[in-house]
Amino acid sequence: MEKFVSVIIPNYNGSATIEKCLGAAFSSDYSRYEVIVVDDCSTDHSTEIIGKFPCTLVRLDRRSGAAKARNMGALQSSGEILFFTDADCILEADTLSRAVRSVKGREGSVIGGTYTRIPYDDTFFSAFQSIFVHYSETKNTVPDYIATHAMAITPELFRKTGGFSEDFLPILEDVEFSHRLRRSGSGLIMDPLILVRHIFNFTLMKSLGNAFRKSMFWTEYSLKNRDVFADSGTASRELKVNVASFFLSALLLFLAYLSGKVLFLFLFPFITSLNLFSSRGLIRAFHQTKGFHFAVAATMFYTMLYPMAVGAGAFAGVWRYFRAGDGR
Repeated sequence: MEKFVSVIIPNYNGSATIEKCLGAAFSSDYSRYEVIVVDDCSTDHSTEIIGKFPCTLVRLDRRSGAAKARNMGALQSSGEILFFTDADCILEADTLSRAVRSVKGREGSVIGGTYTRIPYDDTFFSAFQSIFVHYSETKNTVPDYIATHAMAITPELFRKTGGFSEDFLPILEDVEFSHRLRRSGSGLIMDPLILVRHIFNFTLMKSLGNAFRKSMFWTEYSLKNRDVFADSGTASRELKVNVASFFLSALLLFLAYLSGKVLFLFLFPFITSLNLFSSRGLIRAFHQTKGFHFAVAATMFYTMLYPMAVGAGAFAGVWRYFRAGDGR
């Protein structure tokens, strides 16, 4: 008999996306599953939307964050496999069946999926982000973390490791959870066939704001974890080279302006070539997914604007780290 799956979805003010999320979840080609939505004290009308679907709605009595919501969902579940996703993610029809097949024989590991390359809202900035995440999370055979937008794990392993840390940063609890699993001897397995379609609704400012926020918290966590230079999913070595190249180029331009010597500018082609070579896999993914013109525009955005937000976030993360006294 097929394994029974508990799909666990945290929700906070998700009225813009939760109906699409649940509609897709209940359109699965897999037959044995339940859907548990844990509402984190939403102030919009998302709980009314959730009530239209045959799912279990769990309400937290105070705003507690996604980690608490996921843990509560796991406590309320009856599945033989827990599948975590987000309220702005659209499951493919075969997402659950692929997850179940991937877990079989690997019950001591956590299994991960990723975003489809083309997002639900196929605009430039949303497509850029979806391709970037898909490429970053699937390029390594052994991932550094499994993200909660598509995570499958047995209840036994989840309980054994204590679930998600509820007193952690506002984001990245899945990264910390994955690292804790790995330290305990569990495997992390990425199955790129387990896919969810994300709803980004990104504009230029939302894209840069997201990059800043994630970089800030990721830098703070990485400093505490002593793995700043690790090749960790979207916090990839390619991205770090990209940011370093951007700020080094800016420094050379500033020195050339101050000194009046164009000699500094002769290093530009070398730095640019090194950066493009480092990011060749991502650029290839841009091209394969959306064609030549998109790849050119996405590469320009990635190398000329995106590193400003990521770099600013990294500086903010360093400040938060030392302000908290962790750098002593």
